[in-house]
Amino acid sequence: MLVGITFLLIFQLFGEVIAYYLEGLVPGPVIGMALIFGALIASRRTLIGRLMQPTVPTSHTLLANFGVLFVPAGVGIIQHLDLLAERGLALLVTIAISTVATLIVTVWCYLAIKRLIGGASHG
Repeated sequence: MLVGITFLLIFQLFGEVIAYYLEGLVPGPVIGMALIFGALIASRRTLIGRLMQPTVPTSHTLLANFGVLFVPAGVGIIQHLDLLAERGLALLVTIAISTVATLIVTVWCYLAIKRLIGGASHG
């Protein structure tokens, strides 16, 4: 399973690198998924194809257990529907404000780092 996860992460990394050079036209994980699909299809009879075979059961295992990640959140919401009804507007406002604040801080950090890197490369 470790070999399969390693291959999945390597292809996601390749996808992220390609997405960087495409300037965000297509998300990196989508590109990585297309690359690994193409590699698995094209290399069935080659050495790379045999090396990549652990990705198939690893992917099946990950997909089979993916729903477990969403169960706790769903159960928590159902158990506390009365709180959601009572404080739903406050929660919505809090989530909206925190999302906007996160975006603002992210952009500020990006611009600050870009200024630092841009200043270092020109100096």
